[in-house]
Amino acid sequence: MSKHKKQICVIGLGHFGWELAVALSRDCEVLAIDRDPALVNEIADRVHHARALDTRDEAALARVIPHGLDEAIVSMGESMESSILCTLYLKRLGVPVVRVKALTDDHAIVLQQVGADEVIFPERETARRVAAHVTNPNLLDFVPLGGDYQVMEVRLPRSFEGQTLAELKLRARFGVFVLAVRRLDAGETEFLPGPDFRLQVEDVLVMIGREGDLARVREES
Repeated sequence: MSKHKKQICVIGLGHFGWELAVALSRDCEVLAIDRDPALVNEIADRVHHARALDTRDEAALARVIPHGLDEAIVSMGESMESSILCTLYLKRLGVPVVRVKALTDDHAIVLQQVGADEVIFPERETARRVAAHVTNPNLLDFVPLGGDYQVMEVRLPRSFEGQTLAELKLRARFGVFVLAVRRLDAGETEFLPGPDFRLQVEDVLVMIGREGDLARVREES
């Protein structure tokens, strides 16, 4: 594996692991691992490297994990034991960042105890996103940050149309900060727009703030 791109290893090629490996391969150098040779053969032409092996075998895993790997993501389907052992072995091998898909809260606790840097619940996150889109039609996307903060994309409320950011006083009124404005009709994005930036119909606000404050912006009409 080269060092021109970020080196990522995805272990477990179920639905989540497969889609993740393919998506990451667009910008990163990806090593995909699964114990099923058929899955490995199927994904081989869509990632940079693919290996079939049982990751419960620490020696076998050590032979394929390259020196200097930036990150590993473990998505082992329904096997708690396999994902726990794999996480432990990856940390022993010195992988600096290991993110692991958890099946239950107890599973997550054990993963953290053996060294997982981040525990992922893909189904929960997907459910949150779907629920947010259903209940908030103006919400386009959001990224949770530490604490109660999020980065959120919101369709421009009608009451904001034609006004400048200075006139709206979003920071004073709502406690949010505009990181960018996506101008859909022109296919352009204005990053860190100034106070005189005038908003137009079909604009999308990219904002950072507390969840409750961002919700108040979404509720504007």
